[in-house]
Amino acid sequence: MILKQLFDQKSCTYTYLIASSEGREALIIDPVFENVDEYIKLLKNLDLRLVKVIDTHIHADHVTGASKLKKKTNCVTIMGDHTPADAVEIKVKDDEVIYLDQIKIRALFTPGHTSDSYCFLMNNNLFSGDTLLINGTGRTDFQNGNSKDSYNSIFNKLLKLPDETLLYPAHDYKGEKVSSIGKEKKFNPRLQVDNVDQYIDIMNNLSLKKPDKIEYNVSCNLNLGNI
Repeated sequence: MILKQLFDQKSCTYTYLIASSEGREALIIDPVFENVDEYIKLLKNLDLRLVKVIDTHIHADHVTGASKLKKKTNCVTIMGDHTPADAVEIKVKDDEVIYLDQIKIRALFTPGHTSDSYCFLMNNNLFSGDTLLINGTGRTDFQNGNSKDSYNSIFNKLLKLPDETLLYPAHDYKGEKVSSIGKEKKFNPRLQVDNVDQYIDIMNNLSLKKPDKIEYNVSCNLNLGNI
């Protein structure tokens, strides 16, 4: 099995390439539009065939490369079944399994950051999108975000996974690459709460500015990055 973590400097987005060593089938999670040629080059260098591309949710801070990858590779586009993007070809349900040769990737519906947010679990590797970040959690103040939903997704689903589960987020702004469920339980400041009301209070007082070009990015991503 091949797992590559790629980073977009402008949006601080992590993109993940997963592939089967035997069948050479590949899948990309959360591609960035401007980096598609880089992904294609990497696929060629590794002698891989891209068959599927996943977006964890409708992104607000960058344009997805899903449609561009589809045009170049004829891969299948995948999102969770709560996505408002009609252009996506396959909409997976909570607990549904995506197959990549013999590799199994389980979809987990985790609303809160947005109403369509999904995470994806492969063995002990959790690709958490913006739902759970390293030392943080995804903001809940736009795209039908909801702090109570975020709490339930994190505390009642993700933190129920084994402590040794590796956490691979869709973003990091401080150079962190990977964590674990156990580490986040102990050290993530937003998770050191006694109840949902305390978590909601934290999320309601973040005072974050909206991403640049949010309206443009969301509009493009509703059409899977067709510009």
